[in-house]
Amino acid sequence: MKESAAARKKISDNSLKLLKLVVRALDDKKAEDLQVLDVTAQSSITDYLVLATGTSEPHLRALRVELEKALDGARVPIIGVENTQGSGWTVFDAFEIMVHLFTTGNRAKYRLESLWKDAEEISVAALLAPPGAGKPTARRISRSPGATLHRSLKKTGKKRSG
Repeated sequence: MKESAAARKKISDNSLKLLKLVVRALDDKKAEDLQVLDVTAQSSITDYLVLATGTSEPHLRALRVELEKALDGARVPIIGVENTQGSGWTVFDAFEIMVHLFTTGNRAKYRLESLWKDAEEISVAALLAPPGAGKPTARRISRSPGATLHRSLKKTGKKRSG
């Protein structure tokens, strides 16, 4: 994925603090496949989507509890939490940020990333970086199957065959 100058955006300080808080809370509880999408150009109800995967229902519950603690501790108003026990999907609405927590199967089934393919992805690594490392920028995300395979292979260190 290339980051073009036209796709770069500055993130407001308040949004940046909130995104860092959410991403750190989820990362601390070992959420998998964390992804942050800037949907300001596509959505009138939220600015950012945070997507994360839990390995099981108990893991999803732990992610939900940790996220509630972090947001409450920072006095961030939560408009609502949609969570049906056993559904494998929890949604937090915190005004400018919506967080979707999925089990692995539901993440693959609902594929929210593909619904928001025109969104710009914000680097999770940059959000987790120590203070003073600079502000993360948004970049257009590619949803081609080859790009997904390339990212997957890059993470595992395997080479593409055939």
